[in-house]
Amino acid sequence: MERVTFESSGHQLVGNLYEPPDYDPHKKYPTLVVSGSWTTVKEQMAGLYARHLAEWGFICLAFDFSNFGESEGEPRFYEHPDQKVIDIKNAITYLQTRADVDADRIGTLGICAGSMYTLIASSQDDRVKAVATVASWLQDAEAVKMVYGGEAGVEDKIAQARAAKKKYAETGEVDYIASVSETDPTAAMYGPYDYYLNPARGAVPNWSADKFAVMSWEDWLTLDPMPSAPALTQPLLMVHSDGAVLPDYTRKYFNQTNGKDKELFWVETDLQPPIHQFYFYDQPKEVGIAVEQTARWFGLYL
Repeated sequence: MERVTFESSGHQLVGNLYEPPDYDPHKKYPTLVVSGSWTTVKEQMAGLYARHLAEWGFICLAFDFSNFGESEGEPRFYEHPDQKVIDIKNAITYLQTRADVDADRIGTLGICAGSMYTLIASSQDDRVKAVATVASWLQDAEAVKMVYGGEAGVEDKIAQARAAKKKYAETGEVDYIASVSETDPTAAMYGPYDYYLNPARGAVPNWSADKFAVMSWEDWLTLDPMPSAPALTQPLLMVHSDGAVLPDYTRKYFNQTNGKDKELFWVETDLQPPIHQFYFYDQPKEVGIAVEQTARWFGLYL
């Protein structure tokens, strides 16, 4: 693994570049940009998938998005979808400068909410030659109402975000809530989400369970990746299950894409949604399935 830095919107971003076995710096390799779920850092699911896929012969980049982890960007812990799309594009720009990267064989992989940023960026960037998602979190206005307390709940969070943005603009102070909690109902993720709370799983030192910028709510709740689907024409693989989050939205996005090469790989499970979602983050069986399928896909199209 190589620690790398690159620039995005004036911020220095920090990434981990995973290289294949028997890596030869004089060769050019097919390369993947791997993005994890919202609020996450490169040492979580993005880094795990990048490390495993490197074993299949790809150079893989997992990086901290602007405002998170070791990367620059203010306010800290601000989930900014538009900026994350830009960061992915700038990651590709950086990779194309490397002598060991085949600039004509770059693909993108998104896990959970990273799928939204990955799909939007890829639909706008023909430098991306193939795309894959795993346990994709895809939403629209109706989905966020289902998840975040109906129309009233969504409007309340957006109002909180606007007030927080105004406060930041006037004072420089940032309002925070917990990212995840089993006991605090105001947390961005409220529930028994062991992945994020267990140090043996996703509770890594560079990630913060207690900081989610309140101003993020407006950007997050108004994000709708669905309009990007018709513009996505690259080969597309989507790995999902009925026990993961919002499965009908993954099917809907898949059906609206216009590429001639696409595959929906459905994993059988008895688990109820969203429990199976978290298995795709780090459990050997689900990660193994997803890595094998995405490696197969990128092997075909890169």
